Amino acid sequence: MTLSLIGVNHKTAPIELRERIAISREELPEVTRALAAVPGVSECMIVSTCNRVEILTALESPSIDLTGFLQDYFALDPALLKAHIYEHRNQAAVRHLFRVAASLDSMVVGEPQILGQVKEAFAVARTAGTVGGQLEHLLQSAFAAAKKVRTETEIGSNSVSIASVAVDLARKIFGSLTGRTVFLVGAGKMSELAARHLVQQGAGAIIVTNRTFERAQRMADQFNGRVIPFDQLYEAASEADIVITSTGAPHPIFRREHGQAFLHRRRNRPMFFIDIAVPRDVDPAMNKLEGIFVYDIDDLQSVAASHMAERSREATDAEALIAGEVERFHQRQRTVNVAPAIVALQRQAEELRQAELRHIHARLGSLTAEQTAAVEALTRGLVNKFLHPPMQALKQAARENDSARVEALCDTWSLPSSAPREADPEPVIDAANLTISNPQQAEDTPVTQARVAGRR
Repeated sequence: MTLSLIGVNHKTAPIELRERIAISREELPEVTRALAAVPGVSECMIVSTCNRVEILTALESPSIDLTGFLQDYFALDPALLKAHIYEHRNQAAVRHLFRVAASLDSMVVGEPQILGQVKEAFAVARTAGTVGGQLEHLLQSAFAAAKKVRTETEIGSNSVSIASVAVDLARKIFGSLTGRTVFLVGAGKMSELAARHLVQQGAGAIIVTNRTFERAQRMADQFNGRVIPFDQLYEAASEADIVITSTGAPHPIFRREHGQAFLHRRRNRPMFFIDIAVPRDVDPAMNKLEGIFVYDIDDLQSVAASHMAERSREATDAEALIAGEVERFHQRQRTVNVAPAIVALQRQAEELRQAELRHIHARLGSLTAEQTAAVEALTRGLVNKFLHPPMQALKQAARENDSARVEALCDTWSLPSSAPREADPEPVIDAANLTISNPQQAEDTPVTQARVAGRR
């Protein structure tokens, strides 16, 4: 089994490409099932945020290339995608996933949202039936590593996010946010975070709109704001000095002609748009209008860079911690890979024990239930004591990734070869104690099959 992670992010691809392959929360289950239907994909999940789209899969063969899935599903020019996509396999994929979950690969290092987004993607894949034992174990380990980074370093202190960076940019442009009217278009988590930062900076009236009126009302209630029905979006926008927009619309909702109308009604007083949506909510052509300033998610990169210096030491500590967690994960995986040999060793010993019991049964005569139990306990105890050294030797050789020693030990006891291989599927066992729960159930969990459909 091969672990593969392919994708694009804010470091490798411009927003023009990222918005073309952005997957909305509503579409994610369908796209995940379509990915699971690709021949050779055993398990899969997809992470889609404003800064990245990444596909994590367990593949039956290392020759499978899922770049074609992205090309076909999103109707992309292969040359365009090739210039911006990255791929990690096996150990490199594990390290990348751990760094993403710990927010070490984020635009703003240490931002807290990405871990929740990865967990949400995992939950979607679980519900869709596209993850099994291999990705389950990997993701749980990634979540544990991310939590360790949060608790053992200060990387999350003075927590920042894309929303807070956007507000910092607004403050730099206006000098002060005191008394400024703010229009929040979209009532999601990003908008809520932006509103909190705006209130802290002294913003005046807050107007909220959302396609779902009830969600807009709940957010407005938190900040003593005013709700505008979504169909009155354009009439209300001209009241705002700052518009922060973060919807799931597939196309821009603010275009050049809207900006011209806003400026006319505002008597050319400037407006500031912060577009934190992917795909973008604001047509870049609006930025050409005198008096309208538009910043999208990529424009926030320069502001985010200012946070990097103060977090560099904590990031270094976090990177070292993640490296240790990645190595521990691989040690557990290598230990898991010798489970078949340990199972075979236990089976051989048990067959010898049973054969000897049958051999001396006639000489023991008729035993009471208590005597039979005592004989069972005695023989099992002796077998376990004899098995302990070779089992520990196998596990130690596996942890050290010493394939030659594993092979030699297996040959010594005529066991099936179980040399550590990074991408082997894992048996159903407790990796910490190597307690076999049911070796016969070690097959991969079948994933839900779905017909690959064109993108709606």
